[in-house]
Amino acid sequence: MVFILVILNLAYLTANEYQHIVRIVGNDIPGAKKIIAGLTQIKGIGYNFANAIIDSLKIHSNGNIGNLTESQVQSIEKIIKDPNSANFPSWFLNRRKDVETGQTIHMITSDIALTVRNDIEREKGVYSWRGYRHMYGLKVRGQCTRTSGRKGGAVGVQKGGKVLPAGAPGAPGAEAAATAEGTSPAEGAAPAAGKGTAPAAGKGTAPAAGKGTAPAAGKETPKETKGGAKK
Repeated sequence: MVFILVILNLAYLTANEYQHIVRIVGNDIPGAKKIIAGLTQIKGIGYNFANAIIDSLKIHSNGNIGNLTESQVQSIEKIIKDPNSANFPSWFLNRRKDVETGQTIHMITSDIALTVRNDIEREKGVYSWRGYRHMYGLKVRGQCTRTSGRKGGAVGVQKGGKVLPAGAPGAPGAEAAATAEGTSPAEGAAPAAGKGTAPAAGKGTAPAAGKGTAPAAGKETPKETKGGAKK
């Protein structure tokens, strides 16, 4: 029984000349897809529109699109290009009362994007309220913009790095001070004095005299004599 069904199926496919790729209105559709799913791959054709096309042409909706005959493909293209020929209602079409022609038509493929772009440019040209909203990238159809519709980066506080002591290499203002002295911040910059560090020795400078410190060498201390006179 199964063998007979396979033979009948192969005979049906051979009689209908199964096509792996079906081209409809400039779109390549795989033949393995169902007819409704394949027609919805065309931009501007939705599920309801595809179902209406199939019902008007009396085509079985469960069949694959690769089994369509050449005459059926041509009939589908004719309805897509001119839905009025199949007596489709005006509310079923996606372009009612066109600005330029005043007619009700159904647009597909690249015509949709081109028409939308022209409509937006016309709104901007006449400086309508919708045109202003399009100029500034805001919502056009009355949506709230307080919490949604935000664009750009996230709003927040930028965290800084570790604060360096004043005068240290890499601290803010260290490069400006080093430039004023004529030295780079890396060369000639003495480290900040801390606990246990000796003061930097300079040219001709002696350490500050404190309690219990010996006087500087090279000077004799005055000797006291009797009567309080100093030699």
